[in-house]
Amino acid sequence: MKPVQDSEKDNEKWLALGSIDGVGDESIRRLLAVFGGPAEILSASTTLLERVVKKKVAHNIAQGPDSEKISAALKWLEDSANSVITFADPDYPSLLLNIADPPPILYLKGRRELLNSRALAVVGSRSATPAGLANAEAFSEATSNAGLCIISGMALGVDAAAHRGGLRGISASIAVVGTGLDIVYPASNRKLAHELAEKGALISEFPLGTPPLGSNFPRRNRIISGMSKGCLVVEAALQSGSLITARQALEQGREVFAIPGSIHSPLSKGCHALIKQGAKLVESAEDILDELGYPSVRDVVLQTDEPEHDESLLLRHLGHDVISIDSLCQRSGLTVETVSAMLLSFELEGVVASLPGGCYQRLR
Repeated sequence: MKPVQDSEKDNEKWLALGSIDGVGDESIRRLLAVFGGPAEILSASTTLLERVVKKKVAHNIAQGPDSEKISAALKWLEDSANSVITFADPDYPSLLLNIADPPPILYLKGRRELLNSRALAVVGSRSATPAGLANAEAFSEATSNAGLCIISGMALGVDAAAHRGGLRGISASIAVVGTGLDIVYPASNRKLAHELAEKGALISEFPLGTPPLGSNFPRRNRIISGMSKGCLVVEAALQSGSLITARQALEQGREVFAIPGSIHSPLSKGCHALIKQGAKLVESAEDILDELGYPSVRDVVLQTDEPEHDESLLLRHLGHDVISIDSLCQRSGLTVETVSAMLLSFELEGVVASLPGGCYQRLR
Protein backbone atom coordinates (compact mmCIF):
# COMPACT_ATOMS: atom_id res chain seq x y z
CA MET A 1 0.00 0.00 0.00
CA LYS A 2 1.39 3.42 -0.95
CA PRO A 3 0.85 6.74 0.84
CA VAL A 4 -1.29 9.30 -0.94
CA GLN A 5 -0.77 13.05 -0.97
CA ASP A 6 -2.05 14.95 2.04
CA SER A 7 -1.34 18.00 4.22
CA GLU A 8 -1.63 18.99 7.86
CA LYS A 9 -5.04 20.58 7.29
CA ASP A 10 -6.45 17.08 6.69
CA ASN A 11 -5.52 15.87 10.19
CA GLU A 12 -8.98 16.73 11.44
CA LYS A 13 -10.57 14.52 8.77
CA TRP A 14 -8.32 11.59 9.64
CA LEU A 15 -9.04 12.08 13.35
CA ALA A 16 -12.74 12.24 12.65
CA LEU A 17 -12.69 9.02 10.67
CA GLY A 18 -10.64 7.18 13.28
CA SER A 19 -12.90 8.28 16.15
CA ILE A 20 -16.17 6.91 14.76
CA ASP A 21 -17.47 3.84 16.60
CA GLY A 22 -17.10 0.63 14.63
CA VAL A 23 -14.70 2.06 12.08
CA GLY A 24 -11.64 -0.11 12.55
CA ASP A 25 -8.43 -0.42 10.58
CA GLU A 26 -9.84 -2.91 8.09
CA SER A 27 -12.89 -0.75 7.40
CA ILE A 28 -10.72 2.33 6.87
CA ARG A 29 -8.41 0.51 4.46
CA ARG A 30 -11.38 -0.73 2.41
CA LEU A 31 -13.00 2.70 2.40
CA LEU A 32 -9.77 4.39 1.34
CA ALA A 33 -9.38 1.95 -1.53
CA VAL A 34 -12.82 2.96 -2.84
CA PHE A 35 -13.18 6.64 -1.94
CA GLY A 36 -9.54 7.79 -1.91
CA GLY A 37 -9.33 9.89 1.26
CA PRO A 38 -11.01 10.62 4.61
CA ALA A 39 -12.83 13.74 3.37
CA GLU A 40 -14.46 11.75 0.56
CA ILE A 41 -15.42 8.95 2.98
CA LEU A 42 -17.01 11.34 5.47
CA SER A 43 -19.04 13.05 2.74
CA ALA A 44 -20.22 9.84 1.04
CA SER A 45 -23.86 8.80 1.17
CA THR A 46 -25.01 5.91 3.36
CA THR A 47 -25.99 3.98 0.23
CA LEU A 48 -22.47 4.17 -1.18
CA LEU A 49 -20.86 3.40 2.17
CA GLU A 50 -23.00 0.28 2.61
CA ARG A 51 -21.44 -1.15 -0.54
CA VAL A 52 -18.09 -1.21 1.25
CA VAL A 53 -18.79 -1.69 4.97
CA LYS A 54 -21.52 -3.10 7.17
CA LYS A 55 -24.78 -1.21 7.45
CA LYS A 56 -24.20 -0.16 11.07
CA VAL A 57 -20.72 1.15 10.28
CA ALA A 58 -22.03 3.06 7.28
CA HIS A 59 -24.75 4.58 9.46
CA ASN A 60 -22.19 5.66 12.09
CA ILE A 61 -20.05 7.33 9.43
CA ALA A 62 -23.07 9.15 8.02
CA GLN A 63 -23.96 10.34 11.52
CA GLY A 64 -20.52 11.91 11.82
CA PRO A 65 -17.83 11.88 14.51
CA ASP A 66 -18.11 12.93 18.15
CA SER A 67 -17.22 16.63 18.14
CA GLU A 68 -15.92 16.47 21.72
CA LYS A 69 -13.45 13.73 20.81
CA ILE A 70 -12.21 15.73 17.83
CA SER A 71 -11.81 18.87 19.92
CA ALA A 72 -9.82 16.95 22.55
CA ALA A 73 -7.58 15.44 19.87
CA LEU A 74 -6.94 18.80 18.20
CA LYS A 75 -6.06 20.29 21.57
CA TRP A 76 -3.65 17.40 22.15
CA LEU A 77 -2.01 18.21 18.80
CA GLU A 78 -1.26 21.75 19.97
CA ASP A 79 1.67 20.26 21.89
CA SER A 80 4.63 20.29 19.49
CA ALA A 81 5.69 16.85 20.75
CA ASN A 82 2.44 15.29 19.49
CA SER A 83 1.62 14.26 15.92
CA VAL A 84 -0.80 12.21 13.88
CA ILE A 85 0.85 10.02 11.22
CA THR A 86 -1.37 8.59 8.46
CA PHE A 87 -1.01 6.65 5.23
CA ALA A 88 -0.80 10.05 3.57
CA ASP A 89 2.23 11.12 5.58
CA PRO A 90 5.74 10.72 4.10
CA ASP A 91 7.00 9.91 7.61
CA TYR A 92 4.72 6.89 7.95
CA PRO A 93 6.98 3.89 8.83
CA SER A 94 7.85 2.34 5.49
CA LEU A 95 8.23 -1.19 6.86
CA LEU A 96 4.69 -1.06 8.25
CA LEU A 97 3.27 -0.41 4.78
CA ASN A 98 4.39 -3.91 3.81
CA ILE A 99 2.59 -5.87 6.54
CA ALA A 100 -0.83 -7.43 5.97
CA ASP A 101 -2.80 -5.02 8.17
CA PRO A 102 -1.00 -1.68 8.64
CA PRO A 103 -2.77 0.84 10.90
CA PRO A 104 -4.07 3.77 8.81
CA ILE A 105 -3.59 6.23 11.69
CA LEU A 106 -0.78 6.41 14.25
CA TYR A 107 -0.64 8.79 17.19
CA LEU A 108 2.91 9.89 18.02
CA LYS A 109 4.51 11.55 21.03
CA GLY A 110 8.20 12.29 20.72
CA ARG A 111 10.79 12.21 17.97
CA ARG A 112 9.12 11.88 14.59
CA GLU A 113 12.42 11.11 12.82
CA LEU A 114 12.70 7.78 14.66
CA LEU A 115 9.71 6.30 12.81
CA ASN A 116 11.85 5.13 9.90
CA SER A 117 14.95 4.21 11.88
CA ARG A 118 16.57 0.82 11.52
CA ALA A 119 15.10 -1.02 14.48
CA LEU A 120 15.17 -4.18 16.60
CA ALA A 121 12.14 -5.37 18.55
CA VAL A 122 12.98 -6.65 22.04
CA VAL A 123 10.24 -8.44 23.97
CA GLY A 124 9.84 -10.87 26.83
CA SER A 125 8.19 -11.75 30.11
CA ARG A 126 6.54 -9.21 32.40
CA SER A 127 7.79 -11.25 35.37
CA ALA A 128 11.35 -11.63 34.13
CA THR A 129 14.19 -12.88 36.30
CA PRO A 130 16.98 -10.50 37.34
CA ALA A 131 19.20 -12.16 34.73
CA GLY A 132 16.53 -11.62 32.08
CA LEU A 133 16.22 -7.94 32.92
CA ALA A 134 19.98 -7.53 32.85
CA ASN A 135 20.17 -9.24 29.45
CA ALA A 136 17.36 -7.11 28.02
CA GLU A 137 19.09 -3.89 29.07
CA ALA A 138 22.55 -5.02 27.96
CA PHE A 139 21.51 -6.36 24.55
CA SER A 140 19.36 -3.28 23.91
CA GLU A 141 22.08 -0.81 24.86
CA ALA A 142 24.66 -2.62 22.73
CA THR A 143 22.44 -2.84 19.64
CA SER A 144 21.28 0.76 20.12
CA ASN A 145 24.92 1.85 20.12
CA ALA A 146 25.37 -0.16 16.91
CA GLY A 147 22.63 1.86 15.18
CA LEU A 148 19.39 -0.02 15.86
CA CYS A 149 16.50 1.78 17.55
CA ILE A 150 14.92 -0.48 20.19
CA ILE A 151 11.17 -1.06 19.86
CA SER A 152 9.08 -2.67 22.60
CA GLY A 153 5.69 -2.40 24.29
CA MET A 154 6.42 -0.53 27.57
CA ALA A 155 5.08 -3.40 29.68
CA LEU A 156 6.67 -4.31 32.98
CA GLY A 157 9.67 -6.61 32.96
CA VAL A 158 11.64 -7.15 29.75
CA ASP A 159 9.88 -4.38 27.78
CA ALA A 160 10.78 -1.69 30.29
CA ALA A 161 14.34 -2.98 30.61
CA ALA A 162 14.72 -2.95 26.80
CA HIS A 163 13.56 0.67 26.63
CA ARG A 164 16.01 1.68 29.35
CA GLY A 165 18.88 0.03 27.51
CA GLY A 166 17.85 1.53 24.18
CA LEU A 167 17.63 5.03 25.63
CA ARG A 168 21.15 4.69 27.06
CA GLY A 169 22.42 3.89 23.57
CA ILE A 170 22.75 6.35 20.71
CA SER A 171 19.74 5.14 18.70
CA ALA A 172 17.05 5.62 21.39
CA SER A 173 13.86 3.62 21.77
CA ILE A 174 10.20 3.57 20.68
CA ALA A 175 7.30 2.25 22.75
CA VAL A 176 4.22 0.90 20.96
CA VAL A 177 1.42 1.09 23.52
CA GLY A 178 -2.03 -0.49 23.79
CA THR A 179 -3.86 2.61 25.05
CA GLY A 180 -4.48 6.13 23.89
CA LEU A 181 -1.34 8.27 24.26
CA ASP A 182 -3.02 10.39 26.93
CA ILE A 183 -2.95 7.36 29.24
CA VAL A 184 0.19 5.82 30.77
CA TYR A 185 -0.12 2.09 31.33
CA PRO A 186 1.09 0.61 33.55
CA ALA A 187 1.11 3.68 35.77
CA SER A 188 4.36 2.53 37.40
CA ASN A 189 6.10 3.22 34.06
CA ARG A 190 5.18 6.91 34.11
CA LYS A 191 8.78 8.05 34.56
CA LEU A 192 9.87 5.80 31.69
CA ALA A 193 7.07 7.14 29.49
CA HIS A 194 8.22 10.72 30.08
CA GLU A 195 11.80 9.76 29.22
CA LEU A 196 10.64 8.04 26.04
CA ALA A 197 8.62 11.11 25.04
CA GLU A 198 11.67 13.32 25.57
CA LYS A 199 14.47 11.17 24.15
CA GLY A 200 12.63 8.58 22.04
CA ALA A 201 9.00 8.16 21.05
CA LEU A 202 5.68 6.57 21.95
CA ILE A 203 3.16 5.52 19.31
CA SER A 204 -0.33 4.06 19.34
CA GLU A 205 -2.94 3.13 16.77
CA PHE A 206 -5.67 3.73 19.35
CA PRO A 207 -7.50 7.07 19.66
CA LEU A 208 -6.97 9.27 22.72
CA GLY A 209 -8.90 8.07 25.73
CA THR A 210 -8.65 4.37 24.81
CA PRO A 211 -8.28 2.43 28.09
CA PRO A 212 -5.96 -0.59 28.58
CA LEU A 213 -8.30 -3.21 27.11
CA GLY A 214 -6.88 -6.74 27.09
CA SER A 215 -7.53 -7.23 23.37
CA ASN A 216 -5.44 -4.17 22.44
CA PHE A 217 -2.10 -5.57 23.58
CA PRO A 218 -1.83 -8.64 21.32
CA ARG A 219 -3.02 -6.42 18.48
CA ARG A 220 -0.30 -3.79 18.95
CA ASN A 221 2.37 -6.52 18.79
CA ARG A 222 2.17 -6.63 14.97
CA ILE A 223 3.35 -2.99 14.94
CA ILE A 224 6.28 -3.77 17.25
CA SER A 225 7.49 -6.50 14.91
CA GLY A 226 6.36 -4.74 11.74
CA MET A 227 8.54 -1.67 12.34
CA SER A 228 11.61 -3.80 13.04
CA LYS A 229 14.25 -5.67 11.06
CA GLY A 230 14.27 -8.45 13.63
CA CYS A 231 12.72 -9.50 16.94
CA LEU A 232 14.67 -10.62 20.03
CA VAL A 233 12.84 -12.67 22.68
CA VAL A 234 14.73 -12.48 25.97
CA GLU A 235 12.64 -14.61 28.33
CA ALA A 236 9.20 -16.12 27.72
CA ALA A 237 6.99 -18.84 29.13
CA LEU A 238 5.22 -21.13 26.67
CA GLN A 239 2.02 -19.09 26.90
CA SER A 240 3.73 -15.70 26.85
CA GLY A 241 2.35 -12.88 24.72
CA SER A 242 5.92 -12.36 23.51
CA LEU A 243 5.54 -15.49 21.40
CA ILE A 244 2.66 -13.78 19.59
CA THR A 245 5.07 -11.01 18.60
CA ALA A 246 7.63 -13.59 17.48
CA ARG A 247 5.06 -15.43 15.34
CA GLN A 248 3.95 -12.17 13.76
CA ALA A 249 7.58 -11.29 13.07
CA LEU A 250 8.00 -14.59 11.22
CA GLU A 251 4.81 -13.99 9.23
CA GLN A 252 6.13 -10.55 8.29
CA GLY A 253 9.42 -11.98 7.09
CA ARG A 254 11.48 -10.63 9.98
CA GLU A 255 14.37 -12.41 11.68
CA VAL A 256 13.60 -13.90 15.10
CA PHE A 257 16.25 -14.27 17.80
CA ALA A 258 16.02 -15.95 21.21
CA ILE A 259 18.30 -16.06 24.24
CA PRO A 260 18.59 -19.57 25.70
CA GLY A 261 18.34 -20.18 29.42
CA SER A 262 18.21 -22.89 32.04
CA ILE A 263 16.33 -26.05 31.07
CA HIS A 264 14.71 -25.87 34.51
CA SER A 265 13.31 -22.33 34.14
CA PRO A 266 9.69 -21.92 32.91
CA LEU A 267 10.73 -18.53 31.49
CA SER A 268 13.24 -20.22 29.17
CA LYS A 269 10.81 -22.70 27.65
CA GLY A 270 9.27 -20.18 25.25
CA CYS A 271 12.71 -19.19 23.94
CA HIS A 272 13.75 -22.83 23.61
CA ALA A 273 10.55 -23.58 21.67
CA LEU A 274 11.34 -20.73 19.27
CA ILE A 275 14.88 -22.01 18.78
CA LYS A 276 13.53 -25.49 17.98
CA GLN A 277 11.27 -23.85 15.39
CA GLY A 278 14.17 -22.07 13.70
CA ALA A 279 14.77 -18.88 15.67
CA LYS A 280 18.42 -17.86 15.89
CA LEU A 281 20.05 -18.71 19.21
CA VAL A 282 22.01 -15.66 20.37
CA GLU A 283 24.55 -15.24 23.14
CA SER A 284 25.63 -11.66 22.45
CA ALA A 285 24.56 -8.56 20.57
CA GLU A 286 27.22 -9.45 17.98
CA ASP A 287 25.17 -12.50 16.99
CA ILE A 288 22.20 -10.26 16.14
CA LEU A 289 24.26 -7.66 14.30
CA ASP A 290 26.03 -10.32 12.23
CA GLU A 291 22.74 -11.94 11.23
CA LEU A 292 21.19 -8.61 10.24
CA GLY A 293 24.31 -7.59 8.33
CA TYR A 294 25.23 -4.59 10.48
CA PRO A 295 28.83 -3.65 11.32
CA SER A 296 30.23 -5.41 14.37
CA VAL A 297 30.90 -3.44 17.51
CA ARG A 298 32.92 -4.44 20.54
CA ASP A 299 30.23 -5.56 22.95
CA VAL A 300 31.73 -4.25 26.16
CA VAL A 301 28.38 -4.30 27.91
CA LEU A 302 28.03 -8.06 27.70
CA GLN A 303 31.64 -8.98 28.49
CA THR A 304 32.96 -8.75 32.04
CA ASP A 305 36.01 -10.19 33.73
CA GLU A 306 35.65 -12.62 36.60
CA PRO A 307 37.01 -11.35 39.95
CA GLU A 308 40.57 -12.48 40.56
CA HIS A 309 40.18 -12.91 44.33
CA ASP A 310 39.16 -15.76 46.65
CA GLU A 311 35.48 -15.20 45.93
CA SER A 312 36.01 -16.51 42.36
CA LEU A 313 35.70 -19.99 43.91
CA LEU A 314 32.12 -19.24 44.92
CA LEU A 315 31.34 -17.77 41.49
CA ARG A 316 32.48 -20.95 39.78
CA HIS A 317 30.07 -22.96 41.90
CA LEU A 318 27.26 -20.41 41.58
CA GLY A 319 26.82 -20.83 37.82
CA HIS A 320 23.83 -19.12 36.18
CA ASP A 321 20.91 -21.21 37.47
CA VAL A 322 18.88 -20.28 40.55
CA ILE A 323 20.46 -21.87 43.62
CA SER A 324 19.98 -21.85 47.41
CA ILE A 325 22.62 -20.94 49.98
CA ASP A 326 22.56 -24.51 51.30
CA SER A 327 23.36 -25.90 47.86
CA LEU A 328 26.19 -23.38 47.44
CA CYS A 329 27.68 -24.43 50.75
CA GLN A 330 27.54 -28.09 49.71
CA ARG A 331 29.17 -27.38 46.32
CA SER A 332 31.90 -25.06 47.56
CA GLY A 333 32.64 -26.52 50.98
CA LEU A 334 32.40 -23.02 52.50
CA THR A 335 30.48 -22.16 55.66
CA VAL A 336 27.06 -20.50 55.63
CA GLU A 337 28.56 -17.37 57.19
CA THR A 338 31.28 -17.10 54.54
CA VAL A 339 28.88 -17.74 51.64
CA SER A 340 26.34 -15.22 52.99
CA ALA A 341 28.99 -12.51 53.33
CA MET A 342 30.29 -13.14 49.81
CA LEU A 343 26.79 -13.12 48.32
CA LEU A 344 26.03 -9.81 50.00
CA SER A 345 29.20 -8.34 48.50
CA PHE A 346 28.32 -9.72 45.06
CA GLU A 347 24.78 -8.37 45.32
CA LEU A 348 26.03 -4.88 46.12
CA GLU A 349 28.33 -5.09 43.08
CA GLY A 350 25.46 -6.19 40.85
CA VAL A 351 27.03 -9.58 40.15
CA VAL A 352 24.21 -11.64 41.70
CA ALA A 353 20.57 -11.06 42.59
CA SER A 354 18.69 -12.38 45.59
CA LEU A 355 15.42 -14.19 44.89
CA PRO A 356 12.52 -15.29 47.11
CA GLY A 357 13.08 -18.35 49.26
CA GLY A 358 16.70 -17.60 50.09
CA CYS A 359 17.90 -18.30 46.55
CA TYR A 360 20.37 -16.43 44.33
CA GLN A 361 21.13 -16.11 40.63
CA ARG A 362 24.26 -14.91 38.91
CA LEU A 363 23.72 -11.98 36.55
CA ARG A 364 27.05 -11.90 34.74
